[in-house]
Amino acid sequence: MRIAVNTRLLIKNKLEGIGRFTFEILKQLSTNNPNIEFHFIFDRKFSNEFIFSKNVTPHILAPQTRHPLLWYIWLEIKLPRLINKINPDVFLSLDGFMSTKIHTTTIIAIHDINFEHRPKDLKWAHSIFYRRYMKKYAQLADHVITVSNFSKKDIVKRYKINSEKVSVVYNGVSSVFSPISKEHQIKIRNQYSKGQEFFVFIGSLHKRKNIKNLLLAFDLFRNKNKTTTTNLLIIGEKKWWDRHTENTYQTISYKNNVLFLGKMKDEDMALILASTKALCFTSIFEGFGLPIVEAMAAGVPVITSNTSSMPEIAQDSALIVNPFKIKEIQAAMSKIDTDEMLRSELIKKGQQRVKHFDWKKSSKKVLHIINNHHK
Repeated sequence: MRIAVNTRLLIKNKLEGIGRFTFEILKQLSTNNPNIEFHFIFDRKFSNEFIFSKNVTPHILAPQTRHPLLWYIWLEIKLPRLINKINPDVFLSLDGFMSTKIHTTTIIAIHDINFEHRPKDLKWAHSIFYRRYMKKYAQLADHVITVSNFSKKDIVKRYKINSEKVSVVYNGVSSVFSPISKEHQIKIRNQYSKGQEFFVFIGSLHKRKNIKNLLLAFDLFRNKNKTTTTNLLIIGEKKWWDRHTENTYQTISYKNNVLFLGKMKDEDMALILASTKALCFTSIFEGFGLPIVEAMAAGVPVITSNTSSMPEIAQDSALIVNPFKIKEIQAAMSKIDTDEMLRSELIKKGQQRVKHFDWKKSSKKVLHIINNHHK
């Protein structure tokens, strides 16, 4: 079998949720199935770390897909020509994008449709493209993969497609996330948090990640707990940082205790995560929420939201709060800060819950879907 794969989101040191899913699934698929011929289609010079095995042939297809207009040229003009040359049995796209101009069996992964619910969170051109084409892609594709039951119901309902056409494949957890010793945690605190304990947020700094309310909740937490010296560390690119969040940050009393670390390598991020008091992932909308399970694997408590997929992923292994209620987020921080028994209980539950998320199992599910559609 020959599979052509859209790998435009495999960019060195820039693997966020969808890129991480693409990386882990393709790594498992290509290395465990030497009899399958894979053609990876990049939109720029790629790192050799993404050529996982001998059965992978890379292609670079210009232009770099940096803007919706360039997405259109890449998908609708350039990609069909390359697909005709490769002549694959299946086209696999784990970022949801496909071409309406190819007739190959197509399997796509749509991780969530947040842009349908919160269109103003994106730049207008991106928002228009997503809302115009994702529905088309979902309807045209032979099969759709998504990453939670919440997202499956959302896609089926919004795009009016048969629920049998959509399969749920959970994210797994990279082996880089694991608990570390108390001594190592102290080193990490000294390195990144001025020697103090800290809460951490991980993710791109999108409006839907709710950083504004997290900052307000942290400020309230510090005001109510005068003796604490706990900081808040924020890991993620400021690419989507908006004016309202910046204004909030400038007005809080404890802004000097909020430390922005920017984008980080997985290895460094994993050490910080394993050293935190808790992950504060109080996003408004997620298709899955990968940091939740990474924190569980790292042996730390999680505070997350009662919206979209997050209660499904966390279940009873996290403190679940209303992300729109600052006092609820603050109360969860205070509980974690003071209640050692609660912390231990959440860590234990998290370590059981995280066993449900495994890249090997997930890639086998994807292979099963491919085999079912291989004509």
